[in-house]
Amino acid sequence: MTFEEVCRRVEAELENRWKSAEEADRIIRLEKEKRAIMGFEEEAEEYRRLIGQIICDENLETEEYPSWYRSLNEGVFNELYGLAGLAPWAYDETDKYKNSSSAKLIGDRLYCLIDGVSRLQPQTISARRREQLKRALLMSDPRERLDVGFHEVYLRNGIRITVYSGERTKDGQDVMVFRKYIMQNYNFEELARMGTIEKEAAELFKTMVDIGFNVLFAGPVRSGKTTFMQVWQCSEKKDLEGLAISTDPETPWHILMPDVPLMQLVADGSDLENLTKSLLRGDNDYVILEEMRDAVAYRLALDIISTGTHRSKATVHTSDPVNLPFRMASQICQQYGGSLQGVIQQIFSGFAYVLELCSREDNRSEKRLKALWEYCYDASSDLPSVHLICRYDIAADKWQWKYHLGEDKRKTGSLLPESVKKMEEIMKKLEERNPIRENTVIYPRYYRPYIAENPERFKP
Repeated sequence: MTFEEVCRRVEAELENRWKSAEEADRIIRLEKEKRAIMGFEEEAEEYRRLIGQIICDENLETEEYPSWYRSLNEGVFNELYGLAGLAPWAYDETDKYKNSSSAKLIGDRLYCLIDGVSRLQPQTISARRREQLKRALLMSDPRERLDVGFHEVYLRNGIRITVYSGERTKDGQDVMVFRKYIMQNYNFEELARMGTIEKEAAELFKTMVDIGFNVLFAGPVRSGKTTFMQVWQCSEKKDLEGLAISTDPETPWHILMPDVPLMQLVADGSDLENLTKSLLRGDNDYVILEEMRDAVAYRLALDIISTGTHRSKATVHTSDPVNLPFRMASQICQQYGGSLQGVIQQIFSGFAYVLELCSREDNRSEKRLKALWEYCYDASSDLPSVHLICRYDIAADKWQWKYHLGEDKRKTGSLLPESVKKMEEIMKKLEERNPIRENTVIYPRYYRPYIAENPERFKP
């Protein structure tokens, strides 16, 4: 008997058991099926137990099953009520899947990112099973409608699923994109072990967290910026009160930091704008903004840090940290009005550092800190500047450093002089070992064109 025949036989037996059930029981069954697919352990275990009984009753224990499943019972469960061939990837059942951060289901073909390359997997998922899977996933959110061609949903374990179907895709080529975080320990030592930062820099970043700078995490999609922010936040003081605002429930802070009073809100666009006043009246020690991407989020971030709030963090899609303040200010002024130069000044005064992330081109699963940028603002001369503190040398797979610590950064750390001193000492040692030898100071042309073009005539 083939594996497909075993699945059909078990499915038929389960259907027989439910055929005579009352309408209320059928509704309960649908809810259980949905929760089993979403990864709720109680419901999943109930179906595994039922399937195991049927396999035993029908003397099917010796039948063969696909190599990507751990057992016949597990295979039948996932084909009928789980994630089908995606289950081994979603639940880290092999080392190659454990270290794979993304998977794509295109039509019936499954591709997984393994060693930085999207590789075609042997398992396939039929159109019928894909449709069943999509329906169950969308049932988890009453706002989602089947006739809409784009959806984003989350599994119980935090995996994000993006679904494209209907008129948005070609016939038989519907798409599901799965993303998961593969870090086990959210600390800087783990980032160093993974090669995202160098070992000697781990203590520097912990010291920066201790001082409490407002920081931005920048980079393109799948560059590791959200993971870096999660590590930064997980190193934060546990007795401080925080607020995390995201456009979707991507980061489960209640799981990563269960002992921290960190409120989580999901809002975007007009919803976020309507919440702005109440958020500003909150008594939070810091705010986290995940995926800042429009004027509403940019303005909220500035309003928060302009009240003197420290330790705030935000992620933003950009590959140009030098010109990021201009982009943010332009969008804010276009939507809300105001002085472009004044908003740019606020950004340079409020945010201290930008950590720019990237993926290695030869292995996209490997993330690197591409650069560390310092935003400075000299109020006496009304001059913002951008300082390159660290950059990644791709060819050598090493980091180069340039020591700089602006007076505004010293002011932020004035109550923690020992931490500031420690930060300076670490930066100087890093520069001494592998320095950036050329000038790394940039005076943004979009703020003061004359000074930007003639920096030698101006000494801040």
